[in-house]
Parts: sequence; C-alpha cells; structure tokens
Amino acid sequence: MVPRPSRGALTRRRVLTRRDSNTRARSQGHTRSRSRSRSRTGPADRAGDAARSGDAGRTGRAGRALGAVRRSALRRAAHARGRAHRALSRALTRVADHLLDLLDPKRLLDLTLGSLLLALTAPLLTAVALALALSPRHPGRAFTREPRVGLNGRALRVRSLATRRHRLDLLSRLPHVVRGDLSLVGPAPLAPGDPGAAAPWRQSVRPGLTGLAQLRRHSPWPWDEPALLDQHYVEHHWIGLDLAILLRTPCATGAPHRTHAAAPRIPAQGHLSDTDHGPRGYSAAG
Repeated sequence: MVPRPSRGALTRRRVLTRRDSNTRARSQGHTRSRSRSRSRTGPADRAGDAARSGDAGRTGRAGRALGAVRRSALRRAAHARGRAHRALSRALTRVADHLLDLLDPKRLLDLTLGSLLLALTAPLLTAVALALALSPRHPGRAFTREPRVGLNGRALRVRSLATRRHRLDLLSRLPHVVRGDLSLVGPAPLAPGDPGAAAPWRQSVRPGLTGLAQLRRHSPWPWDEPALLDQHYVEHHWIGLDLAILLRTPCATGAPHRTHAAAPRIPAQGHLSDTDHGPRGYSAAG
C-alpha cells in the first residue's frame, strides 16, 4: 500500500510548480518583447546604426592620423636634438682646440704679437688697399687670393695685397696669423700642386710669414736650399729661434739681392745637396 503524501509536501509541490510556470511565462514574455522590438526596427533605426558605425570609423581614422602626426613630430624632434648635439660637440671641440693652442708658446706668440702688429699696421694696409683699388693698374682689385696647403694638409686660401713693395703682402697676411691659418715664423706656404707641399714634416706645422728660407733667399751657397732650411726649422724650432728670426726679418727684407758672381765659390761645392751636408737619414723631401 502506497502511503499518501502529507499536506505539507503537497503544498510545497504546488508552490514549486507555480514558480516554474511563472518563470516560463516571464521568459516567453521577454522573448516576445525582443522579437517585437526587432520587428519594430525600421529604416530610420537602421540609418542611425549606420551613422553610429560611420562615426566610429571616422573616429578611428582620425585617431590613426593623429598617431602618425605625433610619431612624425617625435622623429623630427629626435633629429633636431641630434643636430643640436652634433653642433654642440663641434663647438666644444673648437673651444678645446683654441684652449690647447693658447697653451702652446708658439701659438701664444702668434696671437699676441700678430694682433699687436695687425693693430699697428691696419691704417697703412687700409691706405695701400684703397690706393691699389683706385689705381688704373689694379682696377677694383686690391687683394689676391691664392690656394695654399696649411697645417695637417688642410687647404686654405691666402689673401694678400697685390704688391711686393716693402713686403706689404706679408703684412697683409696678419689676419691669417690671428685666425690660426698661418704662423709668424714657419715654412713658406706652398700651392697644392707643389711636390714639396705633401711632405709630412711640412704639414706638421703652420706655414709662416717668414722663416729661415725667407731670410736666406738671396744666399748663393748651395746648402741654403729653401726646402732644406724649412725642414731644419721644423725639426729644431723653439720660441727663441722664432724671436731671433723675427728680429732679423726687417733687415733681411731690405737687404739687396746678392748675385752668385759676387760671392766666392768653391768648385767642389757646385753639386752639393742635402745628402752631402746633412746627417744620415736627413732628407728635404720628407
């Protein structure tokens, strides 16, 4: 015999059955409302959706364009910082070179004495340049510019007055001395095509306005070869030798030219060269 369920169990079963039916009804109602909302969607709603999607697309394109502009600006800023860094490095290098030059007694002599001589001779050089510019022999051309080889083989253009009278052309090169292109005392500056311009010993110093070769340019003796004298100066120069050459330069520039016939000559010396009277390994060709 099957036992009958109690009244409480029947009551609980009826409550659960009613709750399940209510849940199914609510679910069916939501489904019907969603289907009705879909059925009520018309052209206007679809146009709004399309407009919203178009706005989203335009916003995405604008964002990508803004990102590209930002990346380009960052690259330009990086390039500008790199250029500024390189310019600063070059400026610091030039300053360091100038400071090292000031520690060199020869460069200090060139800077101080060259500036003093330039200040003293500036009125005379200006008057001569004006006279040459107005002269019919030099119409409008008071200076000449010639290519020369300087320190470390660097090419430079030397500007000089277009005259050799009283060696004013040398005095007009004093601005090159102050700038550091030339020195007061040193080997004569040679043109780039000259065979002696490529000698390492010549490129190790700045060319000069005067030197041993310039002092002995009128000498008839075979051992007073300009290249040999210039090399001797480069290998033995010091501040005392520079001062001695500077003191003798005014007298040497005004000395008359001495011909070979007026000087005594020894037959055995007719073909002397640097290998005859120089030490072993001594060569004017470098």
